Amino acid sequence: MHPGPDGDPAAPGEPGGPPPERAESAAEPGVTTGAPATTTSGPLATAGVRHPYWPGNWALWRRRPVQVAFMLAAEAVAVAILAVSFARSPIPSGNDWVNFAILAAGATVHIQLTQRQEERRRNRTKTVLIDLTAVWTFSAAMILPVPLILFVIAVIRLQHWFIARRPAHNFIFSSITHGLAGALAHLTYTAIGPHLLGRPGWGDFLREFGTIVVTGAIYEAIQIAYVGGVLLLGTPAGRTVRNVLGSPADNMLEAITIGLGAVTAILLAAVPPMVAVMAVVTVVFNRLAELDQLQNDVRTDPKTGILNMRGWSESAERALERTARSGDQLALLMVDLDHFKWINDTYGHPAGDDVLRTVAQTLDEVTRPSDLVGRFGGEEFLVLLPDIDEEATWDAAERIRIAIAKLHIVTTDKRGDPATIADRTTSIGVARHPRHGDTLERLLQSADAAVYLAKENGRDQVCFARDSLTPPAER
Repeated sequence: MHPGPDGDPAAPGEPGGPPPERAESAAEPGVTTGAPATTTSGPLATAGVRHPYWPGNWALWRRRPVQVAFMLAAEAVAVAILAVSFARSPIPSGNDWVNFAILAAGATVHIQLTQRQEERRRNRTKTVLIDLTAVWTFSAAMILPVPLILFVIAVIRLQHWFIARRPAHNFIFSSITHGLAGALAHLTYTAIGPHLLGRPGWGDFLREFGTIVVTGAIYEAIQIAYVGGVLLLGTPAGRTVRNVLGSPADNMLEAITIGLGAVTAILLAAVPPMVAVMAVVTVVFNRLAELDQLQNDVRTDPKTGILNMRGWSESAERALERTARSGDQLALLMVDLDHFKWINDTYGHPAGDDVLRTVAQTLDEVTRPSDLVGRFGGEEFLVLLPDIDEEATWDAAERIRIAIAKLHIVTTDKRGDPATIADRTTSIGVARHPRHGDTLERLLQSADAAVYLAKENGRDQVCFARDSLTPPAER
């Protein structure tokens, strides 16, 4: 993960909040971006405008107290470790300075040529933002002494300041986290040594590979602990696995970025001019990451983070085609939250959004990795269950109904006061292929009809489409 959140106005993981980079801290609730604070009384009143970069005016102080305490304590620990590491580090050699210059130049080329792309990525990302400059910071952690690692990070972070345009305290927290991750990764790499010299054999190669993997894991773990800690201590609505740790795709991108950093370090040690090739590779990689994000945005529901109807339908059609060819069984569940309008009317629409997000996360948790979860619209969700028989379908639908009924969703009411929504029920309609339809459209119609039947029968139940409105006979 890369040093994380740097944004305003919402808190990390909250609706409308900025994307936390894996090492930049997230934003604060109730802060208006770009508008300088003003005073209405006291000695500062005559000054007119309070500069947002002045520490006393930071939106940091409007975070939850537990978040503020965690951030300040984490920064103090990091600064202490960095100070000791810096003091005990050997004086950089002439070759170290050459390597520093190469990495700093490569990072600068990367940042300057991808500035617009990076701004677009940051503006579109709603959860964790993966910072692709780990290609340079991780390679510095492997090759350079601690002082020059921090100098490389400083070169990168100063340029990011003009791209991210985030509050000062977020930028400081992010930069310290980057520095700590790089320094501890370096200490790990050097402690496990010695490293490859001369003409090694396969055993040496495997040992070096393992050392790099461990170093990368330490580098990532520090950022998870710092950024994830801030997000975990945020508002309850933001405490989802996706918000705190990022999606599987985010983590894969992170692993690839660290891998490219290791390759860069190896090239720098063996053939320094080849680092110029890595500068080109990182520019292309940045563009591919943006394209992947654009494609994901088209397929993802922004409110819940799961597939939208377009993305779900495309994947469901492919699953249906595979089922038709193989002769396997398939089921479609339509999950409708009962009396959802009452939640919006009683607690407000933000609370309703919290319910939708929590239900979406619950559906992800109680279904199989091969199942397709998507939002149909409003308070309705879809779950496609490939390769499943009728009894297992019933069990899956009941598991979803019970899991949602057990939820205690911590949110706020219309006045912004804490509130908990619990004991919510769902009506679930089930359609099976090919019994209730041989196309996706017909399955959706059958499942929708089954939902209406469940509601007519009193809600809070599972109904099979048409002739199977009760569980299988053996049950």
